[in-house]
This record gives sequence, C-alpha cells and structure tokens, in this order.
Amino acid sequence: MSPRRPRRRIAITGMALLSLLATAPAALATDHHRTHDHTARPAYADVLDLHGAPATAEPPETFKVNVFADRGAWHAYALPRPGDTERYGGFTGPLYIAQEYPWWLSKEFTSIHLHDRESGQPVSLAGDDHPRLESLPGRLRQRYRVDDLTLTLDLRYASNRTALVTARIENTGSRPRVLDVDWTGALLRPAKEPMRSAPQLLATSRGVAVDFAKVRETWDYLTGGEERFAVRHAEPTRTTVQGDRYATRLREPISLAAGESRQLAWTETYTFTAAERRHEARHVAAALRRPGAVVASDDRRWERMVGDVTRGKRPAYRRTAVKALETLVTNWRSPAGELESDGITPSISYKWFTGGFWAWDSWKEAAAVAGFDPTLAESTIRSVFDHQITRGDAERPQDAGMVPDVIFYNDPSTGGGNWNERNSKPPLAAWATWEVYRHTGDREFLREMYPKLVAYHDWWYRNRDHDHDGICEYGATVDPANDSPEARRLAAAWESGMDNAPRFDSDLGAHTVPNRDAQGQLVGYSLAQESVDLNSYLVADSRYLADIARVLGRSHDAVRHEQQAERVATFIRTHMFDTNDGWFHDISLRSKQPLAERGMGIEGSIPLWAGVADREQARQVRAHLVDPRDFATHVPMPTVAASSRYFSPTEYWRGPVWLDQATFAIHGLERYGYHRDARVATQALLENATGLLGQDPIMENYDPLTGARLNSTNFSWSAAMVLLLTESRSASR
Repeated sequence: MSPRRPRRRIAITGMALLSLLATAPAALATDHHRTHDHTARPAYADVLDLHGAPATAEPPETFKVNVFADRGAWHAYALPRPGDTERYGGFTGPLYIAQEYPWWLSKEFTSIHLHDRESGQPVSLAGDDHPRLESLPGRLRQRYRVDDLTLTLDLRYASNRTALVTARIENTGSRPRVLDVDWTGALLRPAKEPMRSAPQLLATSRGVAVDFAKVRETWDYLTGGEERFAVRHAEPTRTTVQGDRYATRLREPISLAAGESRQLAWTETYTFTAAERRHEARHVAAALRRPGAVVASDDRRWERMVGDVTRGKRPAYRRTAVKALETLVTNWRSPAGELESDGITPSISYKWFTGGFWAWDSWKEAAAVAGFDPTLAESTIRSVFDHQITRGDAERPQDAGMVPDVIFYNDPSTGGGNWNERNSKPPLAAWATWEVYRHTGDREFLREMYPKLVAYHDWWYRNRDHDHDGICEYGATVDPANDSPEARRLAAAWESGMDNAPRFDSDLGAHTVPNRDAQGQLVGYSLAQESVDLNSYLVADSRYLADIARVLGRSHDAVRHEQQAERVATFIRTHMFDTNDGWFHDISLRSKQPLAERGMGIEGSIPLWAGVADREQARQVRAHLVDPRDFATHVPMPTVAASSRYFSPTEYWRGPVWLDQATFAIHGLERYGYHRDARVATQALLENATGLLGQDPIMENYDPLTGARLNSTNFSWSAAMVLLLTESRSASR
C-alpha cells in the first residue's frame, strides 16, 4: 500500500472554457434559416460501430456495445440501432464508471418526444424509415425527418464531467406548428444487492437526477455515496418521478413558423463528490447559456485532431487512424479519486481495464497522443509518475524510484483491489517523454520529468540486478501478495508485460531469487534470467536520458548515460545472441548462456528497435521476421514464432499478435534499412487483422494465422500503435 501523496489536479478543460463561453456570442434559441441536410455521409462518419443497447445494467466482462466519451469524462454513450424504433430519440446509456467498474444506468436515460398541439398526437420518430444515426468525430448525431419536421440531436462533451446535448427542431412544412416537448427515461437496475438499491431517481428544478448510495463491493461496484448523474435543461421544465421512471416536460410549448427552427439544449453530468458537483455547476451553467460556443470550440478542436492523425497517411488508412483517435479519447479519464492527472485507461469496454492507468500502457499511449494532443500526452506520462515511490514512502522505501504496475481510483487503503505494487513494468518512460518533447519542444516538461526518469532508471539497477553485473532482470517487490515462489514468479512475469510467455514458464525453469542490498536487507526478487527486451529497453532509456540531459545542459549526465548504454549494448550483442538460431534470447543468470530451448519470442526483435544489434545480427533477425514459418504469419509478428513448440495462436502472450511488439519489430526493420520488409509487414498487419480497416473495434490482440479478433475491444495501446505505424515511412504515401 502506498501512502497518500500530495495531490496535483490537472484540469485540461477548466477556466479556459468558462472564459471562452463567457465572451462568445450567445447561441440563438430561434433562427429563420432552413437546415441543409447533405445526403453524402461525412468522410469519417461511423469509423467505429457505436450502435446498440444493453440488455442488463451489468455489462458482460467484455461488452459488445461500443461507446463514445470525451475530455476525460467518466460516463459514455452510444446510438440506437437502425430499426430499433423504441430507442429513437435517445442516446444509449449512459454507461457510467462506478469508480473502477462500468455499469449501464439506462437503455436510454433521456429520450425526447414531440407532440403536435393542433392534432393532439405524438410525432412518431418511427415514421422515418431511414433516420441518420451516426457517430462523427467528437459527437453522436441522430436526425429524423417526419411529419414535415426535422429533428437533429447532437451529443458532445462540454467538460470532463458534462455532456451537452442539443436538439434542433425545424418546421419544413408550409404551415405553422405548435409543439409540446417532453423527455422520458427509466433506470436499468442492477440485478443483485447491494448494487440494485444504489441508484435513486429524484426530480430537480430543471430536470432529473440519480443519486447513488455508498456501495463497497471490491470486485464489482464501488461508490462513495456522493455520486450523482444529473440532467439539467436550459429552459424551464417540470419533472415527475414514479418509481424507476421519470417524465420531464418543457413548461411552455414551442411555436415554429414555416421554415423556422428552434434549438433546445441540456446537459448530462456525472460527478463523484459534492465538491465536484459544486465545481461543475459553473461549467453546466456556462454551457447552457451559450451552447453555440461549446459546439464551435469543440468542432475546431476535433477538426484539428482529425487533421493531425490523418495528415500524410495513405487514404486507405485514414479512417482507421480516426478510429484510433476516437478509441484513445474515449478511454481518457480525468482526475478522480487517487488518480491525480488525466490519463488513458486500457479500455472502457473491459471490466478490469476501466478505472486505472497501467505504466507501460500509458507510455506507449503518450507517444502516439503527442501527435494530436500534447497536453494530454504529457499528463498521461505524469499520471503514473504521480505515484512513483519515494525514499520517504512508509511501506516500501527500498523501492524509491519505482513506478507501480497500475494505479486505480482506489488504493488499497480506500478499498481498492486492482491497484498493484507487486511489480513495475518495462522502462519505456524516457522514450515516451522524448517523443512528446519531439512534438512540443517543451523544455519545462523535460525539466520536470528528468529527475523522476533517472530515479526510475536507477531503481532497476539497484533492485533488479541480482548479481550486480549491470544487467537487469524482471522481478517482484517485497509485498504481502508476493508471499510464495509462485506468486513472485507470476509478479515477475507481469513486470515484463508479457504475462504468460513461454520464457516465464515454471516448468521450463523460470523462478525467482532474492535480491539484497549491501546491508543484507531484502529489497526484492529477480527472475533467474536476464531478459533481452528489458536490457534493450534500458539501453534505449539511457540514450533518451542522455538526449534529455543534453537539452537541459547536463553534459556530464549525458556522458554517463551514454557510457552505460554502450556497456549494456555490448553485453547484449556478446551474450544474448544465439549464433545457432540467429536470434536474441533471455540468458541464464548463472551461466550467461541464451535460453534458446524456450523458443523464439518477439522480444528477440527489441535489440533492433533499440539499435543494439550489429549489422550481421540484424540481418539474421530480419531473416526470421520475414519467414512465414516464424514471424511473417498472415498477421505478422506473433509473440512466439510459429515454428516454436510453444506457439499457441490464441493464448495471450504465447502467439497472438500484439500491436506494440509488432510495431517495435517493424520499426526495428526500418532502423536497419529494411524498408521494403517493414512496408510489407505493415500492410499485412493493417489489412489482415480482422476489422482493423473497417468498423470493428481495435482489439487487444489478433490471431496470427486467421486474423481473428482476440480479447479486449477498443484497446488503447493498440490504437496508439495504429497511429505510430501509419505515420511511419513504411505506411506513408
């Protein structure tokens, strides 16, 4: 357990938005121009299928309905499916995150209805046989044409807690119309107690709200008792609540002359605490006062981001790049609970990946996010360093400098079970920091991060170098959960990020040994093998630290980092390359011989990515990477060579293609001048991974033999790698 550290809240959308809204011209409630509906779909409409509705409040572990969120909000939405007329007029959801776990509040909590005063009849949106139900970059849209009326609904985010919904109603007929407008919705209650009783409906002066009772179900549902979801309308309304259902009606009907339109606006806000709710009230009021300013600002922001991720890319890959952008933005979470900075979760679509930030995920994500939102990229790196262990740590001072594997909304002291300090993750932080700097030129960020990066780098050599030879091992911390040899081996495998890779199998000899400091104090555990990827990452880490040091004018530091990098690189070339099979392997801690009998894994290509291999070694590694019997499978770069006896194409890190490792391998080929091979591999990966170029979600991994989608949907680091792959030389025009 880590003690609480000083909080530093980072508001990416804060007073600047309020200032913008205060100075922008007010959006007109009524205008006299006809809305022009273009029949051609926008270029980036529905890059991801966001249609569907939940059947139950608790989603399956990996759920099928893809959702949209923005600005770090903790609630998300989808669209009704075409033909599901019962859902027309409402956005699916919201899906809300109960601190660490996703739950559906409703099938559609806020559904709009129009009633014609003259006839006394409702205007049935089901009368439109072909409504527009589409996702666009930065918003969800519904458009209905029925009974000489056009209704256009747009949902976007005004802040990190609030969605803004606008409804434009246009009279396209030749006679005036008078319409009553109301909204209805119902709770989708959890099936089991105590979750079932947690949400409670209540009427408010301008809408409706849901308050949540305190529930502390560690592995399913966590609320603190102050959470609230609130709908607030710009116009005066009255609301009635009956059980789990509510109805809100506009107090005054709207009158539309022929050709006239009227815009209505409301906000949907999800907050965790009363303090958040009071703070957010200003954003809600500003957005409802001038919704047009929110829309204009948001349109400009998304136009810029889409331009950033599509610029220079082949036309065939541009929609996939926008899908990757939308995936990363939807998985963005803003500060809440113990999460002090904006960061990116692995996936909102998988129960266990929703409410926390993983270390090496964050670094890979930041390297790509820097290309379209450098501020978010910096914060994503910062988010995991917020909980870097310091020398004054009450629980593990021996781990000063370590970055925990994963941090969540709750740490163990507040009832969380997902926070993990049993291990760290591979050191890609300096690389990510440099990639951000490459886009921003922000020296202050380098100045902020440099001592933290050095402390993290030094931790590896202090706590994960069993025989003190300057070569590191993956391992485990001194932690109550690491209470057995098997628990320590498992934590060490997690530290590699490649959890169940064959090289970490206990029946192949993988085990841990204790590490002690000069005073004999136990400081951690190491695997009895020195890993080729870890030490290659550390070479790259040293070189990026040298680059950062030079920018900051720390020339002596730069020399020290470069010298360390060369020592480790020389060792890797000398000891970790097996001349018998032409591949890099982990080596035995005792004999310093390659563990080639455990088979070839994709980690053997990391020396190319890090620039460690010599030319002849790179040539031999390249031969395996382009061989269909090894790594040039239907979807290339499996985590274990197809020729290995341990290859299993659907078993997590024992064969499936992970886009991060594939990207590193392809970039390694590029680094050594094998540009055609890199181009062929990139094309095969993007075109053969099922649905990657279509509307399917970006997956955690893919079957290398069939291209089938595997494991979590809407996976952030895969989305990040799509952006890095499609911006590389091998995927450019």
